[in-house]
Amino acid sequence: MNFGDILYETDGPVATITLNRPDKLNAYTARMGEELAQAIALANEDDAIRAVILTGAGRGFCAGADISAGAGSFDTQSGAGAVNFGAGRSAEADGGLGGDGGFVGALFNCRKATIAAFNGAAVGVGATLALPTDIKIASDQARFGFIFARRGLVPEAGSAWFLPRLVGTAQALRWAITGSIFGAQEALAGGLVSEVVPHEELMARARAIALDIAENTSAVSVAITRAMIWRFGSAELPFDLLKIDGAFAMELGSGPDVKEGVAAFIEKRKPNFPNRVSADMPRGFPWW
Repeated sequence: MNFGDILYETDGPVATITLNRPDKLNAYTARMGEELAQAIALANEDDAIRAVILTGAGRGFCAGADISAGAGSFDTQSGAGAVNFGAGRSAEADGGLGGDGGFVGALFNCRKATIAAFNGAAVGVGATLALPTDIKIASDQARFGFIFARRGLVPEAGSAWFLPRLVGTAQALRWAITGSIFGAQEALAGGLVSEVVPHEELMARARAIALDIAENTSAVSVAITRAMIWRFGSAELPFDLLKIDGAFAMELGSGPDVKEGVAAFIEKRKPNFPNRVSADMPRGFPWW
C-alpha cells in the first residue's frame, strides 16, 4: 500500500509506523489519520507481525494539527479546515474518526501489542493519537501538551476517556485544563510514559520491547489480555470480567499454546507458540 503522510515498514515480527511530514514536525492531517488506521489494519491482519511501533520522522513526534492555513485552520465551514480535517468535522476534534472510530478504533481494537516511541514534541492531537497504544516510552528530548483549551477547543480522539484511565483524573485535569507544555520527566512522573531513555537509544529500546513480546509471549494471549485490560481496567466491579476470563483460561489451558508455554519453561528454552490470532482465538472472542 502506498502511503503519503506515514511510512509503514516491517522487520521480522515488528512493524514500524512513522508519521512522515518532518518538514511540518509531522503535523496531523486527515490523510495521516486515515493512513494510520490503514497501517494498523495491515499489521493486525498479518500473523507474522507481533508488535507495532509508532513514532515520528525527524525532530518531532507530531506537533498537533496542521495550522498552515492560519486562523481558519479549524474552520471546516470556510474550507480551510475541511481540506485538512474533512468537511463536516471540527478539525483537531476530528481525530481521524469515522463511523468505525478511525485510527482510535484501529489502535484500541488492534490484536497486536502497540508501542509509542515519542521522539520529540507530541502536542494536541499529536499526544492524543497515541493514547490508545499499550506501551509508551519517550526520548529525553520529548515534550507533551494537551493544549486544546489554549486554542478554544476540547480534547479529541477519545482522550477525555483515555487520559484519566492512564494517568488518573487529577493529573488529566491539570494537563488538559492548563494546556501547558511539559517535558519527558513530567510525563514519566505523571504516568503518561513508562520510561524515558536517551534520545539516540529510543528506537533501539522500542524494538527491544517489541522483540521481547514477539519472542516470549503467545500472540493469542496478548490479544485477549490487552482487550481485557482496556475494557475492564476501569470497571466499577469485576463481575462482568469474571464471566469471561475463567472461560478463556479453561479453553486455552487445554490448547497447544499453554502446553508449549509450560514445556518451554520446564525445558528452559524460548517458546514457539503455534496459535495465530487470525484463526485460533477462543470461543467467545470478541465478547463485546
